[in-house]
Amino acid sequence: MHLRAEAIILSVRAHGEHGAIVRAFTENDGVQPGYVRGGHGRTLRPVLQPANLVHGEWRSRTEDALPGLTVELLHSRAAMFSEALPAAAFQWATALSAFALPEGLPYPRLYSALDGVLAAIEAAPAARGWAVALVRYELLLLAELGFGLDLEHCAATGRNDDLAYVSPKSGIAVSRLGAEGYENRLLRLPRFLVEGGEAGWGYILDGLKLTGHFLERDVLIGKGAELLAARARLVDRLKRAVA
Repeated sequence: MHLRAEAIILSVRAHGEHGAIVRAFTENDGVQPGYVRGGHGRTLRPVLQPANLVHGEWRSRTEDALPGLTVELLHSRAAMFSEALPAAAFQWATALSAFALPEGLPYPRLYSALDGVLAAIEAAPAARGWAVALVRYELLLLAELGFGLDLEHCAATGRNDDLAYVSPKSGIAVSRLGAEGYENRLLRLPRFLVEGGEAGWGYILDGLKLTGHFLERDVLIGKGAELLAARARLVDRLKRAVA
C-alpha cells in the first residue's frame, strides 16, 4: 500500500512510549489509519491535533498490516482549542466521524462538509455562525450511512407543505395538520433543514435534538456512551452561551 493525500486528523491514540495510531479522513480514500513514529512526542503532538489538515503518506508492505504514516502540517487549528466552545465542537465533529465512518470507503460529500464545518468553527465570530453547519453535517452523515431522514413529505397526509415535525420512529416528516393531537410525541423540524438559510437559536437547538435522537439510535449504538456525553456537553455549552 502506498497512499499520499491531504487529510483531516480525526483521532490520535498513544501507542508505545512515543508512537501514535492516527485515523485521518481523506477525500477520495475515506478514513485511513496509520502508525506515526514519534507521534506522541513533543514535536509531532501539535501537528496530530484533531481538526488539523495535513498531507499524509501511508506505506505498508501488505494489505493487512497497519501502514506507517508520515505527516506534514498544512493548516493548524490547535490555537482554537484554547477556547472552550470551539474546542468542544472540534472534538465532537472529529470524534463522531472517527467512530462512525468505516475505514477505506470514500465519502467525498462528508469530507467536504466536515472541512466546511471545521473552517466555519474556526472563522465565525460566534457559535451561531457554525452551529447550523454542524446540524447539517450530522444530518448528512446519517444519510451517507444509510439512516437518512425523509424531510420531503408528510408521513400522515403525503403532502409536502407546512412540514413541522419528524416521527422519532420512522424519521419521516409530519405536517402541522398531520401532527394534530400528537405534537408532544414528535420531534420538531426546524425550518432551515427544509428551506435552507440561517437560523435562530431555537431552531438550531431543535435541529441538534433531532439529529441527536437518530445518531444515538442508529449510529452510536452500544459503544457510543462517551461520544454521547461529549455531545451533551457541547449542547449544554451552546445553551449556556445563548442564555
